[in-house]
Amino acid sequence: MLAFKVPKQSANDLRKFLLIKEWIDLDFKIKTDDKSVFIPLNRRLEDYILENLPLSKWGNIEIVNMEFESLKRSPKSIKEYLQGKLDDEKIEDLKKSFDIIGDVVILEIPAELEDDKYSIGEAALKFTRRKAVYRKSSEIKGVIRTRQLEHLAGEDDSLTIHQEYGSRLALDIKKVYFSPRLATERNRIASQVQTGEKILDMFAGVGPFSILIARKKTVNIYAVDINPDAVGFMKKNIQLNKLKGKIVPLEGDVREIVSVKKIKVDRTIMNLPGFAWEFLDTAVDSLVEGGVLHYYEFAADYKRAISRIKKAAYPRDVEILGLKKVKSSSPGEWQVVVDARIS
Repeated sequence: MLAFKVPKQSANDLRKFLLIKEWIDLDFKIKTDDKSVFIPLNRRLEDYILENLPLSKWGNIEIVNMEFESLKRSPKSIKEYLQGKLDDEKIEDLKKSFDIIGDVVILEIPAELEDDKYSIGEAALKFTRRKAVYRKSSEIKGVIRTRQLEHLAGEDDSLTIHQEYGSRLALDIKKVYFSPRLATERNRIASQVQTGEKILDMFAGVGPFSILIARKKTVNIYAVDINPDAVGFMKKNIQLNKLKGKIVPLEGDVREIVSVKKIKVDRTIMNLPGFAWEFLDTAVDSLVEGGVLHYYEFAADYKRAISRIKKAAYPRDVEILGLKKVKSSSPGEWQVVVDARIS
């Protein structure tokens, strides 16, 4: 195969240049001798290309034809791990996306691949180098938002510590709801918070929003969840992280808690996209004049979400501060967020 022969002292600079151009054949090992380095090319470079390259800056460079040793390249995906083990048609049916929560992997495996689920699980275990692989075996359901999981490979241990943006979050994936796909969104909200704010995290789970905010800012947060396991892990996570702010973990129905404790805050987070609209009256009541609401909903656009906020807030004024599609939830539907100021 074709290769550049380059003096050793210039080889690293030329290699960097060729990597940027994507001209190095990465499936083969670069060769060296006493004076030169031989860099394998993945294409024949036309004369007009060679004429326009500043080759002289790297010394006496030649194009040679020689054999190279193949590199044992690690697979770049679970699908590559499965090549030769499953039919190509089956591999194509496997979804590319999967969730990694701490050292646990959660896969979605379609029904047509049921007979191959353990092979897929083992491939995921090797590719991700985590301790355990599970498969989603039900939708998220119930007021505590959990789903059934089937163990496929590695240890059958669903307890883990997840890290994102410097936060450490202990959780059991079988007992609580948690989505690593919201990490960027949680950081977006945390970046908007000002020192001294009072905040209500209405559906706090194990505390990913609250922990990140309290790590960054001196604030007071009421973090509520109806799942006792989630609140238990939230308390543990408060201890795991060095916080500037204060988090008050509260277990129970957020409607009752806000009403009984007469909670008033500057910012309310409503991360329960399937049912948050049912709690909008409570969210609005929790906000002081000029308070900010972060409302999440599954929808094709923002119209229904904005309408619901305005209806719940009436006769108070609503100013839309921002609209964002957080992530796709199904074909044609998104998890959207509306940031609104309630005056």
